[in-house]
Amino acid sequence: MEGLLTRCRALSTWATCSHQLSRYISHRCHHSAPGRGQRLILSRMFQPQNLREDQVLSVEGKSSDLTCKSQRLMLQVGLILPASPGCYHLLPYTVRAMEKLVRVIDQEMQGIGGQKISMPSLSPAELWQITNRWDLMGKELLRLRDRHGKEYCLGPTHEEAITALIASQKKLSYKQLPFLLYQVTRKFRDEPRPRFGLLRSREFYMKDMYTFDSSPEAAQQTYGLVCDAYCSLFDRLGLRFIKAQADVGSIGGTMSHEFQLPVDIGEDRLAVCPSCSFSANVETLGLSQKNCPACQGPLTETKGIEVGHTFYLGTKYSSIFNAQFTNAHGKPSLAEMGCYGLGVTRILAAAIEVLSTEDCIRWPRLLAPYQVCLIPPKAASKEEAAAELMGHLYDHITEALPQLHGEVLLDDRTHLTIGNRLKDANKLGYPFVIIAGKRALEDSAHFEVWCQNTGEVLFLTKEGVMEFLTQVQVV
Repeated sequence: MEGLLTRCRALSTWATCSHQLSRYISHRCHHSAPGRGQRLILSRMFQPQNLREDQVLSVEGKSSDLTCKSQRLMLQVGLILPASPGCYHLLPYTVRAMEKLVRVIDQEMQGIGGQKISMPSLSPAELWQITNRWDLMGKELLRLRDRHGKEYCLGPTHEEAITALIASQKKLSYKQLPFLLYQVTRKFRDEPRPRFGLLRSREFYMKDMYTFDSSPEAAQQTYGLVCDAYCSLFDRLGLRFIKAQADVGSIGGTMSHEFQLPVDIGEDRLAVCPSCSFSANVETLGLSQKNCPACQGPLTETKGIEVGHTFYLGTKYSSIFNAQFTNAHGKPSLAEMGCYGLGVTRILAAAIEVLSTEDCIRWPRLLAPYQVCLIPPKAASKEEAAAELMGHLYDHITEALPQLHGEVLLDDRTHLTIGNRLKDANKLGYPFVIIAGKRALEDSAHFEVWCQNTGEVLFLTKEGVMEFLTQVQVV
């Protein structure tokens, strides 16, 4: 019995020590949003950096492969790493930004009645053969066979799959329509020459929505709603865009628009009228078209990166798969369809392309992986005593401003100078960088606040910092 009691006391002591140890570890090590009392510290982040130009070139292969700013910067600061031609590892900062973008997309899509679903990436060949797109898409489809010889493709889009899904529901009523069904998933395209990093890759994330309406008039109204939601999305992100008339291509339908970010490296040529709202992809205009068809004013040409595309499909797919509903007269009718894409990873890269300087990333403020970076003084420097003040400021921000929970990062690499860490912070594009320097040791301690997107530098007290940060918007 005494031996048993001794063992129990030993186990109790071990459990207490283990509990204390686990508390200590959880306080120091955290890879997700921190809990109360925990701090997000930069030295714990998985972020391979290649800050020298020759290192950046080596990871992509050849210097000629780095043909755009976003690709070079994203590699340089460790946002992405190549896995194979046209495929990239998306690293923690990029995933955080992408998750924020998806939240904004969800808000806009669900704001107009969208319902989120998820369809398989593996799509059977027979669905594509029914619409003849198995042959029409040619080598763009990534095709494979299973062990039984059955053919599949890794879907670049899901018109066939969603229409077959709706067609399988045999008792749909007009009273249930419209359906606005969307997903955010990985897509695949066998690009002959992947380039520009995430702007043209073989594997990418896309939001694709498919709508089903009871009449052409209702479908046109839904088309307008989705286009308006796209405009709202890009406005919220602070991205200047062009909504251009476009060709329907292999998707098909009778009407199509592209959402383009104007930039010199864009692969699309756009004709824009300065006098009215007309704009179109030049593919839709005749070679001799020099004047705007709407107002007869002269057209100017610019380049753009396509980040969104909308299609009014009519009954192109519903007639093939017999996707029907019962109308108000009790008769079967074909659903009127639309499809709407947003390139999620492409929006991230395109935003970096249009907003960044040659040396430093700038994010749409809502999408910045972290909103605030705190830089304490260098160890053993004259300002070292201000490190404790910075720690208190971190805790106060995360406790008093719950909207910034998980958005504040402490650069604890105090073996580096403030200047070196500020340079890194500038490259990574945190919207706000707060430094504890010489003025933090004054009787009325002031912190140096850098507003990266505007270039403004402020000196604020702790109370001033708190008031300033209340204005920061997060999604």
